[in-house]
Amino acid sequence: MDILLYVLAAIVIIFFAGIRIIRPTERGLTERLGKYNRFNGPGFHWIIPVIEHLFRVNVTEVMVNAESQEIITNDNLNASVDAQVYYKVKSDEESVKSSQYNVNNYKWQIVNLARTTLRNIIGTMTLKSANSERGKINAELHKTLLVETHNWGIEIVRTELKEIDPPRDVQETMNKVVKAENEKIAAIDYASAAETVADGVKRAKIKEAEGVKQSKILHAEGEAEAIKLVNEAADKYFIGNAQLMKKLETVVASLENNAKIVIPTGSELVNVIGELAGVLPINVKKKDVEDKK
Repeated sequence: MDILLYVLAAIVIIFFAGIRIIRPTERGLTERLGKYNRFNGPGFHWIIPVIEHLFRVNVTEVMVNAESQEIITNDNLNASVDAQVYYKVKSDEESVKSSQYNVNNYKWQIVNLARTTLRNIIGTMTLKSANSERGKINAELHKTLLVETHNWGIEIVRTELKEIDPPRDVQETMNKVVKAENEKIAAIDYASAAETVADGVKRAKIKEAEGVKQSKILHAEGEAEAIKLVNEAADKYFIGNAQLMKKLETVVASLENNAKIVIPTGSELVNVIGELAGVLPINVKKKDVEDKK
């Protein structure tokens, strides 16, 4: 009876000792006596204690820092470069097996591969181009890591170049250059604005001159019209009076030497003088009297 209890107790202990729970973020590889035996997905699993071992593998996305390093650029400047690599182990059986059996410590391998690749890429570029072409550096780093890790069961999600810091004296010089460029742009913008204002003033003065010119033209046209009206009035009224004056001058000249002149109608001289004085001719008055009768 005691032996049976011991056996049952041993079975219970062995059973609980062999229980393994795998989370959804993990995959498992079971080895029996040092040899791969089976693949384990998320959930409950049981292994034979001592004989079998279950190795858990994280399949979520992981970020590793490539660590800051000094890189000599193509223009012989030292730049402090740091980058981050985002990767994950693929969740299928073959990829999980590859991450454990095809590479020793893939995390450490990725870090060193990223550092070496950055030295190769940035070493062919000037410091200025390296700062302005970060997207290109990220793309080349990502491509290289994909090629080098294709049989590790690893997926390189993305790479991020964190910083490219030049030496302090170079940084100060670059800041001065940027400041000078900004001042140059500001001066150009100010000159353009001043030119625009001057052009506006010029157009305004041209418009004003055109207005003065038009005003003078209209004034001259008005004066010409007035002169024309005066001339027409003179032609209409002055010429008739001149004829009357001529008649009067003829009569006066005739009477200067007490000459006797026979006036057929007796009233012509009176009519001449009357017309100059603004009095109606005698013939007209007589006609009006006869019309009244």
